[in-house]
Amino acid sequence: MTKGLFKTAQKIIPGGVNSPVRSFRAVGCEPIFIDRGKGSRIFDVNGRAYIDLVSSWGPLILGHAQPKVLAAVKSALDKGVSFGACTPLEIELAELIISAFPSIEKVRLVNSGTEAVMSAIRLARGYTGRDKIIKFAGCYHGHVDSLLVKAGSGLATFGSPNSLGIPRELAKETIVLPFNDAAAVEKALTKYKGKIAALIIEPIPGNMGVVLPQPGYLQKLRKLTKQYDVVLIFDEVISGFRAAFGGAQEVFGIEADLTCLGKIIGGGFPVGAFGGKREIMNCLAPLGGVYQAGTLSGNPIAVTAGIATLKILKAKNIYRQLEEKGNKLAEGLLSTARAKKVKITINRCGSLLTLFFTDRPVIDFPSAKTSNLEKFKIFFQVMLKQGVYLPPSQFEAWFLATAHTPADIEKIILAAGKGLGKIS
Repeated sequence: MTKGLFKTAQKIIPGGVNSPVRSFRAVGCEPIFIDRGKGSRIFDVNGRAYIDLVSSWGPLILGHAQPKVLAAVKSALDKGVSFGACTPLEIELAELIISAFPSIEKVRLVNSGTEAVMSAIRLARGYTGRDKIIKFAGCYHGHVDSLLVKAGSGLATFGSPNSLGIPRELAKETIVLPFNDAAAVEKALTKYKGKIAALIIEPIPGNMGVVLPQPGYLQKLRKLTKQYDVVLIFDEVISGFRAAFGGAQEVFGIEADLTCLGKIIGGGFPVGAFGGKREIMNCLAPLGGVYQAGTLSGNPIAVTAGIATLKILKAKNIYRQLEEKGNKLAEGLLSTARAKKVKITINRCGSLLTLFFTDRPVIDFPSAKTSNLEKFKIFFQVMLKQGVYLPPSQFEAWFLATAHTPADIEKIILAAGKGLGKIS
């Protein structure tokens, strides 16, 4: 049944998919088609169950079909699906976001993480009157033209550093630097002094695999951006409400000037947000001259799902539980790899982790020395056959959810043993 669906999809959808990484090309097989999800599992159209470590690429931190979230959404649906007008729900979600991030004094809701980043970049340029942007190799900020340069994720999977269709003049305004290299940042800020509007970074990159900032690195960036009067933008679309309730900023004790959010704040529905200092946010229309708009921004169904999700995250000691699950999975994978005599490294922050087929530390954009796509392809296929659904790319994070049970963790480790055994 799945093969028939994919064959049909390829005729009418480019590549048969609506997002490139879903194509499974990098892992040498055809994609599975999902019928439903419940708790820690997804079920394909043939009825086969998989332990899900993709979690819709991060939003489903509570698992699939969480009862309280579903109940809230069903209640909201009875009132209508969209108004294109102000609702009290927008205020409630905004207040929850601001309560979690001390750096956010005002916030605007949008429809995706990409839209949040696109708007934050435009805002930073409008606020400073400058054009250049600093980003980091391997950090993915959505498919924004000026930032789709050495962007990790699907691009890294397919070996392409950028995308066709992006004007060279626009790309020239983006300065790409190596991650975890503060000296390179200082050099660029000195060279282009007075020309750089913003520095944007994933404080915990998840689209080149989970790559953690070295001690003091983010603090140095905060110091340098203040020194050179550059807007510091934290892209916390992945890490926001995932690394901690207050995201990476809570974990590392840093306040950004602007913050981009998405994924979890929609509880599984399309949503994004960007927010920050009052004086910067007040540059947005209708208060200021930086234009940004969206017909479905603040959609009541998406906002309702986000409110229900954030209230659960705020009320319960979920992050300690996720840390324990992440640690147990990582230790189990490392122990199994040692027994199978396969060299691996696990990069992890709480419920985010990536397995790399190397014993070298992975602290920047993965190279041929720190990644092995052929080994990952074998590993992925074995795991899928064992009923464990991994991201179909070496360069994507695994996402644990509260719905994953100790039995799920054990099953993942046992399946990994078979995958690693196939490699060895």
